[in-house]
Amino acid sequence: MNPADPIISVKGVYKSFGQRKILNGINLDVREGETLVIMGGSGCGKSTLLRSVIGLIEPDRGEIFLFGKNMSRSTEEERNETRKKFGMLFQGAALFNSLTVGENVALPLREHTDLDAPIIEIIVKVKLELVGLTGFEDLMPYELSGGMKKRVALARALALDPKIVFYDEPGAGLDPITATVVDHLITDLTHKLKITSVVVSHEMKSAFRIADRVAVLQKGKVVAFGTPQEVQDSDVPYVRQFINGEIEDSAAIRETKENYLKSIFGDDIDS
Repeated sequence: MNPADPIISVKGVYKSFGQRKILNGINLDVREGETLVIMGGSGCGKSTLLRSVIGLIEPDRGEIFLFGKNMSRSTEEERNETRKKFGMLFQGAALFNSLTVGENVALPLREHTDLDAPIIEIIVKVKLELVGLTGFEDLMPYELSGGMKKRVALARALALDPKIVFYDEPGAGLDPITATVVDHLITDLTHKLKITSVVVSHEMKSAFRIADRVAVLQKGKVVAFGTPQEVQDSDVPYVRQFINGEIEDSAAIRETKENYLKSIFGDDIDS
């Protein structure tokens, strides 16, 4: 990989489910070491884009490059090796309730390395210290608050020293104060560990607080892309409406209603 190349590159990616077009020609580059926030309303394609990038969904058309490698042309073995280079923080934390905090964080190390148990134990302590949970190894997930669960999940995402960490709605389900704490943690770790962060979010304050650049999606397309200030200054009507929480006319209201109904019933509706 050339140091000047983007660490992630999405080129002309399309994805449909049945008759529903979700991604409609996405082009997006992520620079090494930056925090990119992907925003947009419900059904705009941001979660599908994230799942496509990490390899959970295969695009219908287009190419996705990670670390300079074309993932669509990689073997499964090559993809698995690439996946070890990134971590994922899921929206609901996705901790295993039958495992302790320490066992949850240790899981990637036990699955993907040959490290001895004492070394894994040391690494687990270090990762938990990074997220402010020193001494929590023996607790069970049900003993933790929502914010603590997110931090444990982040420690697990960092277990293999990834180059990239993906976040799916990191503030979802958290109160504003705890969500702010998580935002500061993301920013701190991105700079301290020199990792690249890709965050899917619909939380405006959070996005502009942590982002180096922001991509706004509408109907599966990138309609605004740039620094937080550049996006806030955008003259694209949808972007202005999304940022300000405004609906300018009845046509926009009808479109929102139709998109909502289609997300439930498909295209066979009488609006």
